[in-house]
Amino acid sequence: MVKAFSDFNGLEICFLICAIFGGFFVVVKLILQFMGGGVDTDAGFGGDFDADGGHVDSDVGFRLLSLHGLSAFFMMFGLVGLALYRQSEAGVILALIGALVAGMMSVWVIGKIFQGAGRLQSNGALKTTDAVGCKGTVYLTIPEGGMGRVSLNFLNRLREFDAAEKSGAKVPTGTPVQVVKVNANVLVVEVINN
Repeated sequence: MVKAFSDFNGLEICFLICAIFGGFFVVVKLILQFMGGGVDTDAGFGGDFDADGGHVDSDVGFRLLSLHGLSAFFMMFGLVGLALYRQSEAGVILALIGALVAGMMSVWVIGKIFQGAGRLQSNGALKTTDAVGCKGTVYLTIPEGGMGRVSLNFLNRLREFDAAEKSGAKVPTGTPVQVVKVNANVLVVEVINN
């Protein structure tokens, strides 16, 4: 094995070490993710670098100095640098520039992947304020001046909510209603007259 690398000069050895180091951590992180052992390896030096000066989100999956970013950078830096210098005989300057560009591009691609994955995340919480305008039926009679329950098709889901009639009138079960307002978690409804 030593004989295979005996004709490498210092720059080629540097490229090789970077490729092996980066590739090792890429493979380890990949194996851990497939096994479900997601280890939090972010260094915490990054953040969401936003040009508009808005809120900095510390829960972004990709940070500038994460194990994903650094290992991808070193792996691509080493592989492309070694290929340019040894195989293409591009010269030291061109090999270093190509290696740096490849490393930065891999960090950028990893960042875009994590941004896309972050957009897929949802907490699944339903905001009752979004129910205004929805139509449904009274499930449990709304007594005069009291509260009953209504059944609504809310965000493509059949849901039941506590409800009161807008003017305080009694509304029997099965009456079609429409939500006009939300007070805390109680829907204020009015009867729909056909």
